[in-house]
Amino acid sequence: MARRTQVTARQERLGAELRKLREAAGLKGREAAALLGTDAGRLSQIESGVAGVSEETVRRLVSHYACDDPELTGALVAMATERTRGWWEEFRGQLPTAFLDLSELEHHATYYWEVSFLHIPGLLQTEAYARRILGHRVPELPAPELDLRVRHRLARRVILDKAIPYTAVIHEAALRIRVGDRAAAGVQLAHILDLSEWDHVTVRVIPFDLDGFAGADSAMVYVGGVVPKLDTVVRDGPHGTTFIDSEAQLGRFRTLFHRMEAASLSPERSHDFIHTLSKEV
Repeated sequence: MARRTQVTARQERLGAELRKLREAAGLKGREAAALLGTDAGRLSQIESGVAGVSEETVRRLVSHYACDDPELTGALVAMATERTRGWWEEFRGQLPTAFLDLSELEHHATYYWEVSFLHIPGLLQTEAYARRILGHRVPELPAPELDLRVRHRLARRVILDKAIPYTAVIHEAALRIRVGDRAAAGVQLAHILDLSEWDHVTVRVIPFDLDGFAGADSAMVYVGGVVPKLDTVVRDGPHGTTFIDSEAQLGRFRTLFHRMEAASLSPERSHDFIHTLSKEV
């Protein structure tokens, strides 16, 4: 297959998973390449996502690597052969690739967890809230790009329409910080309440008065894959978005999420909490 000029995070992930299987099998790149009848350079391109890979090649590699997980094999084959052009493609070349990679990741999610301390999670934001958040940067974004980012964020809500399990753990701080004015804050809280009544949406609140809480550095998006090995953690930082997929780190973030979940109010008490707060603004 031809060498790609642009590599998506999903294509990189496929290559990374094949590399992990090779390393677990104790094979060097040149040894695995020889089993395919190719050279180490070609295998390196496959493992970096620069070169596409066919279903036959994926199955041959997985067999050579003695992988006995049919679900993982099927998932890797699907990653290699899918030709879906999702809704996010209309933004390609206009927005940073991390935005599109996140959208593609969400498209394939089987469940979605989110922990947020300072901002309302993106999937729960109103248009006014999203515009304020995305517009608060130095230097300011040109108006057309800000409009694109807002439109992209709102379009991401399609994942909620797919009815996959979604859980958001939100600290009281994020609920109380007025990104807009009093009226906008009330609309945002009402929007969260409305969404929390959907059967597959769970919203939980960590209140200020919780004793012994030391987990304020645990903000994350945890996206469930078709199989657990294909889960992904997404974290935002000062220099961009990071996608985390090592098994050790995934286990760590699963534990952190469950700690945040355990520290939060029940969904019923959280609903009452947000309802009360909405009456105060």
